[in-house]
Amino acid sequence: MKTVVFKSKMKWAALLGLVLSIFSLVSHLFLARYTGRYLVEHRPQITIFTWRPIFETSDVLHTNAKFMRLWGPVKSLGSLMPLANPRGTYKAPGLKHNGFVFVKIRGGFHEIRNAISDIVAISRLLNAALVIPELQSTTSSKGVSSGFKSFNYLYDEDHFVAALAKDVMVVKTLPKQLKVAKKNNDVPVFTVRFSTSPDFYLKSVLPMLKQHRVVEILVPDGGCLQALLPPVFEEYQRLRCRVAFHALRFRREVQELGTKIVRRLQSSGRPFIVFDPGLTKDALAYHGCAEQFQDVHTELMQHKRKWMIKHGVIKGNLSVDSVQRHLNGTCPLMPEEIGIVLRAFGYPQDTIIYVAEGELFGGQRLMIPLHSMFDNVVDRTSLTTIKELTAIYGHEDFSGSLSHPLPPVVSEEMRIAAWKKSGPRPWPLPPPPSRLKYQYNSEGWWGWVAQSEREPQPTIMELRTQAHKLLWDAIDYIVSIEADAFIPGFDRDGMGHPNFASLVMGHRLYLNAATKTFHPDRKTIALLLEEVRSHLYQANRTWVASVRKHLTDSLIKGLTEAAANSKPLSFLSHPVPECLCIRRSSHLSQNSSSNATNIRDNIAMGVEYRCPEGMNGSKVSHLESYEEEDLEESDDISSKFFQQARMSAHAVETNMKDVQLEDQDENEGGER
Repeated sequence: MKTVVFKSKMKWAALLGLVLSIFSLVSHLFLARYTGRYLVEHRPQITIFTWRPIFETSDVLHTNAKFMRLWGPVKSLGSLMPLANPRGTYKAPGLKHNGFVFVKIRGGFHEIRNAISDIVAISRLLNAALVIPELQSTTSSKGVSSGFKSFNYLYDEDHFVAALAKDVMVVKTLPKQLKVAKKNNDVPVFTVRFSTSPDFYLKSVLPMLKQHRVVEILVPDGGCLQALLPPVFEEYQRLRCRVAFHALRFRREVQELGTKIVRRLQSSGRPFIVFDPGLTKDALAYHGCAEQFQDVHTELMQHKRKWMIKHGVIKGNLSVDSVQRHLNGTCPLMPEEIGIVLRAFGYPQDTIIYVAEGELFGGQRLMIPLHSMFDNVVDRTSLTTIKELTAIYGHEDFSGSLSHPLPPVVSEEMRIAAWKKSGPRPWPLPPPPSRLKYQYNSEGWWGWVAQSEREPQPTIMELRTQAHKLLWDAIDYIVSIEADAFIPGFDRDGMGHPNFASLVMGHRLYLNAATKTFHPDRKTIALLLEEVRSHLYQANRTWVASVRKHLTDSLIKGLTEAAANSKPLSFLSHPVPECLCIRRSSHLSQNSSSNATNIRDNIAMGVEYRCPEGMNGSKVSHLESYEEEDLEESDDISSKFFQQARMSAHAVETNMKDVQLEDQDENEGGER
């Protein structure tokens, strides 16, 4: 009887387990059916972002001399104020104009920004209405979201039109008749070179504009108007400033994400510095810096340099001495070198460093030394979630986004028909052909280097990534402008023109000239580093003082060098003196020595125009309450960094000597 009862209980237990298993399976299938597609979206919400700051101290003293040396504003530039408003007789655009200017712009972020400011000035010069420029990298054919036309993928279109209402008539599209003429290719097209003179537009473009009522201008290389204009065109320079610094506002979603990143960086209550490496393949190939890598990236750069030589972009030899070019300041400063310089200047290990343009050519391995010197090295990916980044792209169609085309599909009937038409077979039969070998997988992803002088055509995914990079650069641009300090690794692009970092430095100079913006001379830094190359992390106090003096001097002297080297190629990289004025404050008038220094530095930059009365505030600088820190005086941060390196090297050397002595004793004992 007991056995029957036990078996009955076992059956009920087994039945209950089976029912629970079925219920669990049905529940999992239901969840997978209705919630599986949302798992990827909600997963990043578990953590806000991946950065977890590491700080040695809980608070920072914002009032001592050392803090002011590292983060404080430049006193001699404190009286400079932004002023891009017209200063003379300036007429607003009328309803009567000579025609419409339709523009197509190619290139990256800094080239687009330069070109837009130039084309607005050109439109006013021609008394023409400007059609919203078309950015070739953001058209629907490049795989971007169809919700954006082109210009509004990156910038706020409505704000652009409204901000320039008193300068140029801006329309969103051509009139119907001119649209038909453009569609039938009855519109004159001008492909303009970099830094074209105003005379070309007045003598060549203007007559065609008056005749056809519309002209199309193609801008392939960025700036389409020469940077330095005669004094009679000075108002056009200020128009460039109004376009770049006021009218070009990023799309709302992009602006909000950039502002959110800035707030997250500032949430710790500590200042942060932005570092822009400037390591792009085109720039490294153009300037002959291939031997700095010694891997497959060198081969890719040499291939690009060969193409540049063949097409006349550069004149020179394919193989150059990259080491010598680095010593001459032609090549960029590597992240490791920037890290050593910043530690020598006195920035502590827990300094927050935001890396702009984080897609380095050469890979993230180049950032390893910088990460070892600073604990809080971040970029936009570590301060945002995947959902936040993908939200700014809009809805994108992935149906045609295969990275490479698939081989054609051959049916069995087609195979049989081809077999019957092929004629008699040789005997014996040849071995079967190997599997189809496509160009993109022949030697890895760089296999095309050995097969063709041309790079393979970009796929839809690669074109889409190029469009995304414009948004990434826009985010980095917002963060760079708001940073407490900025330092570039390189300031030239793949055409020898000022790059992203140059635009950032020009914008920071315009908005607040006194902010900490370093302009390191690459040649001087390279020679300083070469002096201690054999003991790079064991520098003495004299060397540290030399680095500090150079970086401190670069805050002022770098502006003079930018006026001589960058401004002739890009006005926005140094909008001085046209777009700045001198503010006379009561504080400066009381301190004669400080006032004399300020006037001397400002006049050296060419700024002599006095700000209007409304801008002459009585803001007292809080820097005068503190004494200047002696650059030659050792501080705990840099001394500790280099002292630890010397102690480590000394310990290794001592251990080596001990090992040699032990080996010598063993040998002597063996001889005995």
